[in-house]
Amino acid sequence: MNPTSLAPGAMLARRQAMQSFLGVSPALVAIGLFLILPILIVVAYSLMEANPYGGVNRVFSTESYLSLLFERQLDDSLAFADSYLVIALRSVGIAAATTLITLLVGFPVAVWLSMQPPHRRGLLIFLITVPFWANLLIRTYAWILLLRGTGVVNTGLMGLGLIDQPLELLYTDGAVLLGLVYTYAPFVVLPIYACLEKMDMRLLEAAQDLYAGRVRTLRKVVLPIARPGILAGAILTFVPCLGAMIAPELLGGGTKMMLGNLIFRQFSDARNWPFGAALSLVLMAAVMLVLTVYALRAERQRAARGGV
Repeated sequence: MNPTSLAPGAMLARRQAMQSFLGVSPALVAIGLFLILPILIVVAYSLMEANPYGGVNRVFSTESYLSLLFERQLDDSLAFADSYLVIALRSVGIAAATTLITLLVGFPVAVWLSMQPPHRRGLLIFLITVPFWANLLIRTYAWILLLRGTGVVNTGLMGLGLIDQPLELLYTDGAVLLGLVYTYAPFVVLPIYACLEKMDMRLLEAAQDLYAGRVRTLRKVVLPIARPGILAGAILTFVPCLGAMIAPELLGGGTKMMLGNLIFRQFSDARNWPFGAALSLVLMAAVMLVLTVYALRAERQRAARGGV
């Protein structure tokens, strides 16, 4: 074959490749400016010295990463310090508890929504998404009005004669957990509902015809269909909870420290930008680890279904 006969085809392929690159170049520029560049800045800050008045000194240092697990003594030696590790474990524990509670609450709601007539589902979904119309800060302050000593809950219980003194509902782990569950419950309901909405109701009728009880029908029919939505809802809840700041700050009174509060205070009160940047990168790495595990698991399940 004459090599010159391939020249027009090669030029056409090169032109198509250039057009494809130019088509995605705006997206690449946006990703570079608004994602990659900020991360590189955070990485650079984490490897510099802290300025006592805020900001950083442009001197290379790994002290911020050492401070995650160690504390420098007067003789310049390092001693293990578990204070930040305790905060990280508390954040993981609260995020896991929030995810579990939201799943237990959101799954029945999603199942009930999927069983409603189609003309009614739109209104119900609208009611679930209404809280998103108000700012999260305002909604969290509303919980303070409900849970404080002179709030609606304590006043109502005392009015009914159930308690003699106000309960300490605010500034507790329970209040933080309640605020997080309230915030992220819709993120569980909507993905599960999106999966169950497409379910063929004749499957439930077939299960009943085969003498399957409600529990067995739920386990054998509904749960397999809702599993992708359950995993998506769990991730959409667990990941943001790790970096939650407003609910722990307001409902926990600032004493129930989580990673989000710790990072915020490093940039505001402590003025230790390198340590705050290092904490941010550790949190980002944890989030990426969770997402990677989920993606690999989903890919294995997809490959297994394809093999069958």
